[in-house]
Amino acid sequence: MKPLPVVIPPLLSFDNLRVVRGGRAILDGITADIPRGAITAIIGLNGSGKSTLLRTLLGEFAHTGKIIYRCGHDHSKPSPEHVGYVPQRLNFESHLPMTVRDLLGLSLNRGRPLVFGFRRNLQERMLKILRSVDAAGILDVPVEGLSGGQLQRVLLALALEPQPELLLLDEPASGIDFKDELDFYRMIAHIVRDTGVTVLLVSHDLATVQEFAQQVLCLHAGRIRAVGSPQEILTPDNIRALFGPQRMVLGR
Repeated sequence: MKPLPVVIPPLLSFDNLRVVRGGRAILDGITADIPRGAITAIIGLNGSGKSTLLRTLLGEFAHTGKIIYRCGHDHSKPSPEHVGYVPQRLNFESHLPMTVRDLLGLSLNRGRPLVFGFRRNLQERMLKILRSVDAAGILDVPVEGLSGGQLQRVLLALALEPQPELLLLDEPASGIDFKDELDFYRMIAHIVRDTGVTVLLVSHDLATVQEFAQQVLCLHAGRIRAVGSPQEILTPDNIRALFGPQRMVLGR
């Protein structure tokens, strides 16, 4: 008798997820599974609920329905604690005289004022996480002097510390030039292969979604229009229905 195939449960599931803000349903009954160790892209027009979905997963918005996490490093107490997040942009006063070292220190060295400096083991930890995103050379660069691509690598480094099982990316390549965007998504794909992290990302770039995602979730007016592989979802008919006839070119 052949052994039964091993079924790997999704890392994250939504069951009739609903978010109401200002008397309007921003998410209206979403049900979907996010497969473990893969990249799932969320696409849709502005206002379709993409960023609201990520922020709901982070606990920012009240919701009805269920969010089911199957993450937890010991896999005995699943919880949303092992979740990393990269926003579209960093909300802070960019003119402040802060280096990448200072920014990392504020996040990693909680409870210890910057004026006291950083312990040697913490500095080694900073270099390690920057190396993981190919950015070790910018440790002492002022944050205001970083390119868009460099800043997103720093935010990604922080999101990957400590070892998330779920990584949420809200249009992480927004404001990055074409070459840096490709390099950034190649790095994400490499991290997924090396670590097995599950990625849920919002993107308007359908060519990027087609190249790097394993699953596509289409949102329209707060509801799921379709879920499937890029080959199944990014068809001319679906793109026309979702974005209009002007969004027909996928190739770079």
